[in-house]
Amino acid sequence: MIVTKNLTFSYGNETHFTFPDIVCNASESVLITGNSGVGKTTLLHLLGGLLKPSSGEVIFDGINISPFSEKQMDAFRGKNIGVVLQQNHFVESISVLENIMLASWLATGKKEKQKAKSLLEHLHLEKHLNKLPSQLSVGQQQRVSIARALINNPKVLLADEPTSSLDDANTLKVATLLENLAKEYNTALIIVTHDSRLKQRFSNQISLS
Repeated sequence: MIVTKNLTFSYGNETHFTFPDIVCNASESVLITGNSGVGKTTLLHLLGGLLKPSSGEVIFDGINISPFSEKQMDAFRGKNIGVVLQQNHFVESISVLENIMLASWLATGKKEKQKAKSLLEHLHLEKHLNKLPSQLSVGQQQRVSIARALINNPKVLLADEPTSSLDDANTLKVATLLENLAKEYNTALIIVTHDSRLKQRFSNQISLS
């Protein structure tokens, strides 16, 4: 479960954001929409602990993460927060399977090879385990990114524009996949997007302006 209260953030003296309060329970999904420049990515970074709020709180299961040091936040993020980015960043010199195992090892010190295999099979990528990320389609890379985000059983899954580079058919597939996985893994899912195609897919929405 993730909750925000009275969250604000400022870039210097020029740009100031005040965000609506958010509540997203385990296995639920929230879609956050808005035009460019309204602070969607800033909000996502606040939720993921990549930025500290100017004021307000970000609370995971009753724990306010806002006062955490950078070291504390890095450790907490690795074990509790999964992130699916707009652009998929992989280590291109190692296989798809090794990329997933690396995410586990960095967070927990364990490589979790069998778990990584199971996740990739669950996402219908079992034929691509030993390929390099560059050998996959954009849609397949996005599913690998989702597997990597789920490897450590996060309490919250944050997705930043996960469908912006996908066609209509794959957009629907990824949206459905994310929602189903959130329910299956008992994870709170927050999607930040300007993709109007997703507005018809999710009933729980917050629009930034």
